[in-house]
Amino acid sequence: MTAREPAPARGAVLVTWMGFEPHGARTGERLGAAGLDVRLAPKLGARSTDEIAALLDGAVAAIVSTDPFDRSVFAAAPGLRVVARVGVGTDSIDLQAATDAGVVVTTTPGANRETTADHAVAMILGAVRRIVEHDASVRRGEWSRGGRLTPWDLHGSTVGIVGCGEIGRAVARRLTGFGVDLVVCDPAPSGVDDVVPVELDELLDRADVVSLHLPLVEETRGIIGAAELARLGPDAILVNTSRGGLVDERALAAALARGDIRAAALDVFADEPAVPPDFAELPNVILTPHIGGLSVRSIAAMTEMATEHVLGVLAGRPPAGAVANPAVLHGAAA
Repeated sequence: MTAREPAPARGAVLVTWMGFEPHGARTGERLGAAGLDVRLAPKLGARSTDEIAALLDGAVAAIVSTDPFDRSVFAAAPGLRVVARVGVGTDSIDLQAATDAGVVVTTTPGANRETTADHAVAMILGAVRRIVEHDASVRRGEWSRGGRLTPWDLHGSTVGIVGCGEIGRAVARRLTGFGVDLVVCDPAPSGVDDVVPVELDELLDRADVVSLHLPLVEETRGIIGAAELARLGPDAILVNTSRGGLVDERALAAALARGDIRAAALDVFADEPAVPPDFAELPNVILTPHIGGLSVRSIAAMTEMATEHVLGVLAGRPPAGAVANPAVLHGAAA
């Protein structure tokens, strides 16, 4: 099915992204000036598809977080024309169902690339230098400068990057200044100097630190499981700032508890906002709330871009390079 006809300049825009500025000159005010009503419903926890469907009543557009959009949601919202995802992940949206319903789905490519790369490197350094463990130790009144909390070195180590798209390449660029050996597992690892492309098994065998930068699709779901963790060895660190579903969380928690791998740094989880309790009880895990791509600057850029996408699609001008289901545009009005 082709995209639904451009909507009139009226109706509601459901906004579930918690960082959206309803009175911002480049966000909410722009929507209001176009005759659209902003309906704020920030995603603060897990939501069902029934809840999303109810929130979409009368909506022509949505600016969303990681809310679930399946076929039933699109069927319940016949007036919906565009879902503008704040971020680049679309694993929570059934793109085929959106295409069948004639709904354009957009993302905000590039808007948080550098921020996510910063966070990934911070997580790597935090785990290698055991920052969180030392912070907790000092707060307990200890002064442990050696012994069981002695940190490790990043320089001279081997870092494996799994997925070398825009974010993976940005991480690689940063790491070249740390004197590490970089290896990459990606079908097309172009754009990175001094990188050795390898298969995943070889990367896991060689790497002291593994950083994940893959989209969550059927082919990548659970790509790091018990067998892959066993290849890493007791001196390895796993960092995930991509999608929680890439990792078998139960296997990872067990490997960390047994000392089969050294540490992990996790910004994402399979069932957000729920975090497996086993992780919270382990001292060798750094946990952050899927905040890797978020900063004052990146949030402003993403929400402004999502606003522009909504207005463009409703006016019959879908944004080039940002449509996640381009098949919906075939035969659409220009």
